[in-house]
Amino acid sequence: MLADDSVLFREGVARVLADNGFVVAGQAGDAGELHALVEREAPDVVVTDIRMPPTNTNEGLLAAQRIRAEHPQVGVLVLSQYVETRQAIKLLQNTPQQVGYLLKDRVCDIAEFADTVRRITRGGSAIDPEVVAHLLRRRGEDSALGDLTSREHDILTLMAQGRSNRAICEQLFLSPKTVETHVGSIFSKLGPAARRRRPPASPRGHHVSQERLTRGAQAALSLPAGGGLAGRS
Repeated sequence: MLADDSVLFREGVARVLADNGFVVAGQAGDAGELHALVEREAPDVVVTDIRMPPTNTNEGLLAAQRIRAEHPQVGVLVLSQYVETRQAIKLLQNTPQQVGYLLKDRVCDIAEFADTVRRITRGGSAIDPEVVAHLLRRRGEDSALGDLTSREHDILTLMAQGRSNRAICEQLFLSPKTVETHVGSIFSKLGPAARRRRPPASPRGHHVSQERLTRGAQAALSLPAGGGLAGRS
């Protein structure tokens, strides 16, 4: 199930998911419509923008938290146009299972995006490597990083490299349940210290322009039907 106030972006994501074996149960343009669809369709996973009408602030995040509270069997993947560490940690710190937070430009990497949705559907979690990298860069400012155990720091570092939970399990010889437990502990410890990051002025930055999002959606809409792609670790 998809929720975003941009019809073009929704249709692009819907095409990507359909071409990778998912059935899109419905689309919503605001949080109210999303809740009604979840009640009616009981989807496996919801993909929602963090900002939706009427205020375009954090309606998508609040909707995701409410869905997880009222429908714990439904996974949620929140998409954001900016790196917002505080919002990401709010989403992940209590129940990291079946929860994800990605920057919208990750949708342009179709294999990675499809793999993330599959992972959440199967009970895993995902967080954008840019968010984790930002947390690590704040090491000298946020004393909460010093509260992490050596194992938690290892996992956080691998997450910053874009490793999936499965890849982390293989590298550290841990079970999926153990990794999920560590992820929950990490974001519980970082929660009080996390602060929102403003979009930087660098050329690369973390802001995804509307032009880039539109190009990504248009590219998705032009994909040949049935062009499934395998996920990667």
